[in-house]
Amino acid sequence: QVQLQESGPGLVKPSQTLSLTCTVSGTSITSDYYYWAWIRQPPGKEMEWIGYIAHNGRTYYSPSLESRTSISRDTSKNQFTLQLSSVTPEDTAVYYCARVDGPYRDSYYSTRSPNDYWGQGMQVTVSS
Repeated sequence: QVQLQESGPGLVKPSQTLSLTCTVSGTSITSDYYYWAWIRQPPGKEMEWIGYIAHNGRTYYSPSLESRTSISRDTSKNQFTLQLSSVTPEDTAVYYCARVDGPYRDSYYSTRSPNDYWGQGMQVTVSS
């Protein structure tokens, strides 16, 4: 059974770097065809795709966040990590990690496909 679990600080101060880890079980993050994504939902707003790291380690980021985003992986721990720098209160959101079966972006994440697996989500608040 594929499971994903987000972890990291729930409170980050403005101008600092948000760092979240997604721990994957039940499958390998190097398995062919799959992409490992980060998505967030700010309060009162729609889902926003942040970026993904592919099975081969290639990354792709939302243009609106690319300058502040880095996604990496640790294959020995079967984890992938999101770093978002220079955060502001506008980065407050529930952050999700997910496994999807294609290089999807943007509006794909407004609904959840039965083919995909998502973590339960983690609230991150940016506040001093």
